[in-house]
Amino acid sequence: MSASLCQLTDTAKKYLQTKKPKDGYILLQVDGGGCAGFSYKWGTTQEIDGTLVDDILVVDPMTEMYIIGSTIDYVEEVFGSYLKISNPMATSSCGCGESFGV
Repeated sequence: MSASLCQLTDTAKKYLQTKKPKDGYILLQVDGGGCAGFSYKWGTTQEIDGTLVDDILVVDPMTEMYIIGSTIDYVEEVFGSYLKISNPMATSSCGCGESFGV
């Protein structure tokens, strides 16, 4: 997969930079489960085993096919903040935005 696998907004880049470990990366994975079938899982890693996006985010190889064309944004609201994934591959999602179906 190419680096255009998904896009990070400027606000997402800034936020992820503050959470990225020294000499490491933020990791995005998709796991089976959640109320809509799949769920996003965030973590950290020291290795690039997958696609590196903007020198910050490593997308797990098994996750790539589920997030092609997605945009990741960091949203701040009155009652909290979160990473929002706008995923064109998703055919359904739950109310909290943490799980989706394809």
